[in-house]
Amino acid sequence: MTIDSPGFQEHAERIAGVQRYIRGHMDEPLQRGVLAAVAGLSVPHFHRVFTACTGESAASYVRRLRLQRAGRKLRMGAVNITAVALAAGYDSHAAFGKAFKQQYGLSPSAFRQLDCRTATQILNRG
Repeated sequence: MTIDSPGFQEHAERIAGVQRYIRGHMDEPLQRGVLAAVAGLSVPHFHRVFTACTGESAASYVRRLRLQRAGRKLRMGAVNITAVALAAGYDSHAAFGKAFKQQYGLSPSAFRQLDCRTATQILNRG
């Protein structure tokens, strides 16, 4: 699907609505079926349209937003990394640490030691 494809604008508007829904429901389980229903599309079609419009899958989008939010919490001085991990939807400190390092290139504890400007730049890149 390209910007010149018939129906692209309609799909882009539907996906923008899904993105707003995701940002408003970050603390809830965000299952594909629910997101597809918000878009008014079948699950397989939703997956194709979301990826075409955003360049990433819905799961990757949600993961990225949750990791960015976790990074902001760490930057603002959150002491308990496990609590941040649980709030980001991870079952353990280890799983969160692995995902965080994969996304940003450093561990949550190393990230927490960065100055505010550097940490913000890292979060805005990811």
